[in-house]
Amino acid sequence: MNLLTSDLETKIQREILTPAIQGDYALASKNIDPVLQELYANIPEKNRISYGRVHTLKVLANYLYAHLSEANAPVFEIASQLYAAGETNWSKGMALGILADYGIADYQPVLPYFESAAGSQDWDLREHAQMFFRRLIKKYPAEMQGFLLRLVILEDPNMRRFVSETLRPVQENKWFYKDPEYSLTVLRHLFRESAPYPRTSVGNNLSDLAPRLPELVYGLVEELVASGDKNSYWIAYRACRNLVKKEPVRVMDLLGVDEYKYKKAVYRRGDYKQVR
Repeated sequence: MNLLTSDLETKIQREILTPAIQGDYALASKNIDPVLQELYANIPEKNRISYGRVHTLKVLANYLYAHLSEANAPVFEIASQLYAAGETNWSKGMALGILADYGIADYQPVLPYFESAAGSQDWDLREHAQMFFRRLIKKYPAEMQGFLLRLVILEDPNMRRFVSETLRPVQENKWFYKDPEYSLTVLRHLFRESAPYPRTSVGNNLSDLAPRLPELVYGLVEELVASGDKNSYWIAYRACRNLVKKEPVRVMDLLGVDEYKYKKAVYRRGDYKQVR
């Protein structure tokens, strides 16, 4: 699905690339959001649920990175300046996309920008950051694990949630299914998480692993429950939201309950069908 028409490419080159290369970062940044809106408008309506606005960020970031590189422009300087000049989460998020592309070759200078975005008060910008950061995890697993191990012990709950979200086994992270200890080495630092925001992410993370690695997650649930910590138990309970669909009795036995509820689904001992 090609969203870039010839007219739109001309507009990107005239209104973003040229002022960025010339050092007019405020103007280039100001023109990012309108271009993203046009890219979104070019997505067929039936595909917008699957591709949406986040996809437009990836398309524009990749396009700008490629053309800045071809022009032998100072990519890192331009991307970092666009991030600083950005007045919306979309313009800053697009700059993070360019920084992620740049970071594939040289990750050290881009890490402070991802750390900054991870601690932002803007939910969308934090989401953009964790999405693009997964590219760096895939390229530099050992180095990025060390980076995440530093962030996971910080006081800011947004930072801790960023860590957990970057490690969810989504498309870019499917290799975690073959090496789950990669993410668990970091996530174990959050197994007693008291703040609801990152704690929910940890529970979701383990739940995501369950369909492919059920026995691993059962073991983690048992470990969490045995800790006697109420926050660990909460994570264990949420981690079972996929497991309970196939083995409700086993889940209830591990959690020590006679009833398991998640959203509108209710599983009761003696009645293993879902009740709505």
